[in-house]
Amino acid sequence: MRRPGLLPAAAGALAIGALLIGVALSCQSFGTSAEEYYSIGMAYFEMGKYEEAERWLSRAEAADKTQVASEYNLGRIAFETGRYEDAVRYFERVLARDQSNVMVLRALAYTRIKTGEIDKAEALYAKVLALVPDSLDDGYNHALVLFAMEKYEEAEKLLAAGGFVLSENKDMLLLLARTQRALKKVEAADTYAQWLLENDDSRVRREYARILEEAELYAKALEEYQTILSNLPADSVDPAKADVRFDAARVLLIADSENPLGMTELRAALEDGFADREAMESLAADERIPEAGREEIRDIIDGLPQSPRPEEQEEPEETDEPAESAGP
Repeated sequence: MRRPGLLPAAAGALAIGALLIGVALSCQSFGTSAEEYYSIGMAYFEMGKYEEAERWLSRAEAADKTQVASEYNLGRIAFETGRYEDAVRYFERVLARDQSNVMVLRALAYTRIKTGEIDKAEALYAKVLALVPDSLDDGYNHALVLFAMEKYEEAEKLLAAGGFVLSENKDMLLLLARTQRALKKVEAADTYAQWLLENDDSRVRREYARILEEAELYAKALEEYQTILSNLPADSVDPAKADVRFDAARVLLIADSENPLGMTELRAALEDGFADREAMESLAADERIPEAGREEIRDIIDGLPQSPRPEEQEEPEETDEPAESAGP
């Protein structure tokens, strides 16, 4: 009978712990094999006890039968604990013995992203995809890295010609849309529209609206901005309501300068907290807006509070207290 108040999960953890203690004592008393060290290490790994797992797996690593598996999982532990360079070393040791190990290639590629070595990650994903060309996850990861490297044409080619069913994978479809947008391709609008048929995200819809605006499809762009505003929570930060209101104001001022609603929306954006002075200056210089409208925008800019210049900012009061240390 289970003791009252002991949850099943807790009971399971205690049972595993007791089993590990028993096995460990047995190992110490009677000697053990590398396979048993490995089993103990992986049990600790599954429990998230990485320090204990690393200790037992390091013992197992010394034996040929468990060396590869132990090194791979020691790499996983190093990754989970943020020691990415150590993880790289473990994964590379495994690949030195088995250059076609897809699982380790993936792990090393992802670790290279963490170390900021995007070019090395891209080369590793290319190897993975050559070994498993139909893998959606690996195709997406490879294209994502290419996108991060600004190799947009290669990313688009991989996504569009990789044999992937993009319509059934929203992440790949969105990446294709963003890649086409970076390449300034007209197809980007259709790809965004396809994504938005089955999904809804204010940031993505705003990207789509900007494409429509750039294509001078102002009525459709305004409709998208208004859709965002109607669904956007008041506390939204990305995008903020004020930013989207500015977008809508920009479209109205450019496409329908005679309509006073554009200036009304611009003032509302400022009241909501819009503070991008550079964007305001750019709008005031946009020759698609009649001169009278640009003058009014300049008047609004002149009425905005000025940010203090560095030399005008208050000097901190001197103090005898030592400054807080930023670190060791």
